[in-house]
Amino acid sequence: MRLTVVGCSGSFPGPDSPASCYLVQADDDAGRTWNLVLDLGSGALGNLQRYIAPEEIDAIGISHLHPDHISDLSGLFVYLKYAPLPLARRHVTVHGPFGTLSRIAEVHGVQPNETLTDHIAVHAWQPGRPVRVGPMLVQPVAVEHPLPAYGVRVSGPSEDDPARTVTLAYTGDTDTCAGLDELALGVDVLLAEAAFVEGRDDALRGIHLTGRRAGETAERAGARRLVVTHVPAWNDPDVAVEEAREVFSGPVLKAHPGMVVAL
Repeated sequence: MRLTVVGCSGSFPGPDSPASCYLVQADDDAGRTWNLVLDLGSGALGNLQRYIAPEEIDAIGISHLHPDHISDLSGLFVYLKYAPLPLARRHVTVHGPFGTLSRIAEVHGVQPNETLTDHIAVHAWQPGRPVRVGPMLVQPVAVEHPLPAYGVRVSGPSEDDPARTVTLAYTGDTDTCAGLDELALGVDVLLAEAAFVEGRDDALRGIHLTGRRAGETAERAGARRLVVTHVPAWNDPDVAVEEAREVFSGPVLKAHPGMVVAL
């Protein structure tokens, strides 16, 4: 299983990155590569096409319904409906919080003669009920954010030894909470947002992590590696990384578009 960072800018696209989007891939026993996309935020669909064609997406997992995590689902719908190409398929499955379909329709501005479900099938996350995407098992875990939000655990075959199962946890947007600890427990890679800065944003709770809180979570959970992501363009991502390194004993990496992490 491998992670490719498509977009990692927090809250809105930055000058060097689209907003949140992560491609998780795993090969099955027959050699077929399965493509799971976690979030499809502002500007992400363009960068995603560097790695796969939109019709090659097997499933999309949406952490929550803020635009920087879902807005390019509108562009995906347009591609699947109108692309004048012989596409292998014109339909994709999306898993997200309750209300995802109506939120996509709102963002897209659905016309009276348009039906989103002809091209996008939406299923609501059910905590405790994992979703199978080829050789990957995708488990949503409720976390803390102003909107209903989920982190996602993805388990699948290791790149080095397909007989061994590895796990990636993606926090989506969250503050410290019991769900976050459950999400991160024992994972091989914790992909954690760090949109806030220690000392500057201390009064803002229930929204985002700082680099330090991401690092504390990784340490508490026994994660093997931490990847810091979702840093807004007005922040220096190196600050978030250094905050995390102060409290996490494992490797801390800084997300950037095109980054590939093998699990």
